Order: sequence, then structure tokens, then C-alpha cells
Amino acid sequence: MQKSNQLCPVLFIPHGGGPLPLLGDQNHQTMVSFLKEIAPTLGTPSTILIISAHWEEEIVSITSAKRPSLIYDYYGFPEESYAIEYPAAGDPELAEKIYWLLRDDGIEAKLDDSRGFDHGVFVPLKIMFPEANIPCVQLSLLNSLSAESHLQIGKALSELRHENMLVIGSGFSFHNMKALMSQSKSGDNKNEEFERWLIDTCTNPYLLPTERDTRLIEWTNAPFARYCHPREEHLLPLHVCMGMTECAAKLVFEGIVAGKKTSSFLWN
Repeated sequence: MQKSNQLCPVLFIPHGGGPLPLLGDQNHQTMVSFLKEIAPTLGTPSTILIISAHWEEEIVSITSAKRPSLIYDYYGFPEESYAIEYPAAGDPELAEKIYWLLRDDGIEAKLDDSRGFDHGVFVPLKIMFPEANIPCVQLSLLNSLSAESHLQIGKALSELRHENMLVIGSGFSFHNMKALMSQSKSGDNKNEEFERWLIDTCTNPYLLPTERDTRLIEWTNAPFARYCHPREEHLLPLHVCMGMTECAAKLVFEGIVAGKKTSSFLWN
């Protein structure tokens, strides 16, 4: 892997609902436009590490295959949704480095040479880097869903920021499926209050790193936290990103996706 003189960018993004962003769904157009527009600003990474909300394991797991397959982990969509291709290579060297960084920090980990890329990986990457010419490694969440543990995973991997790579946390800052599927066109004050809290937590330059960590560890104390995330798997990629960076982020997207306000953050 190539060393970089600058810290690599770390980006938390919404990946939308299943394959809908790739099917021209109007409720995802602002998100698709954002992902297309931000990609050229991220430099030319030699590899991508992506933490998706759609892979949970008992211990941290890392894709290590040279040519990972795709996992169409969604149901009830048009036939073409199951023929999407994204033939990006894996990066076994990066996977091995991640494994040892975690182990050296006392975090149990394993390499997985059979796991493919789920839609939290290939959907946003097909929009951002359609040529599929950048090798990728996917990192799992822990099925304990511990906020503190995911911050610690990020801290253990902070050395990777000196590599010429891109780190993406692929989730959703709002993920109440019942509310999303209601397709309500009216405003949602609960959604908006949580977003204000999240934006302040991630971008306020006056917060100390310890204060930011405490807020994210105790995220359920935020306004309407459990309404916005009945289950936190779509928020936790953000915790890994924050752990890697430990500084204020830049708000790079604040828009409506599938009828709900959602945000994206960049550390660079």
C-alpha cells in the first residue's frame, strides 16, 4: 500500500433503501447527486475500506478474498436488481493489516475469504466509482451493537489514515423503517431534532474529543434517538469513522432521502 503525506479522507454516507438509488428512484435523487459530486473531491485512493451497516458478526470480520462476489441482501425488488454488477477487486494485503491493527489493540478479529460485498458497499460505490477499478475491503460491525466498541475499533485503525486510501462508513443517519415506508410528505420534527443533535456532535469544533466520544457512546440520550434508530446498526459506521479521526467533521450533505432528513460527514 502507498503511504500518503496527508491524512486520508473518512466519509460517512447514507446508502439509501436497497438498490433503489441505482434504479432511478426519485426519492433518492438528491443522495445520488451528492455521491456523484463528492467522489472526485476525495483524491485518487489506491484502495477503499468500507464499513457497512449490513454485516454483523460476533467478532470483527474483514473480507480478504481477491475477488469478492456480491450479496443481493434485499427482497421484493425488480429482477434487474439481482443482476447488478460491481466487479471491484479485494485487497488481501489491506485486510491482513487491518487484522493485525485490531489484534494489536486487543480487539479479536478474523479474516473472511468467502464473504462478498453487500448492498451497503456496492450500491454507493457503483454511484461514486462506477469503473469498479479501486480494490475494496469491507469491515463488519459487531453484533453486540456496542457504541463504545465501535469507537474503539475506529481508534485501533487510525494508523490507516496515513495510507493512500479512502474510508467510508455506509449507513443512514435516520433509519426507522416504518417511518421511511410511510412515505409521509409532511415534516418530521423528531427526525429533525435528532439530526440537529447529530450534526452538532459531529461538527462542533469546540467539543473536546472526550466530549464527542461521550455523546456518541450515550447516543440514546439524544432527542428522539430510538425513534430515529429503533436498532442502531445504520448509525454505528459513524462511530467507527469518528474513532478513526477524533476531530470535528465537515457537514457535506444535509438533504432529504426517502422523505427523511439525513446527513453525511467528511473528515479530511
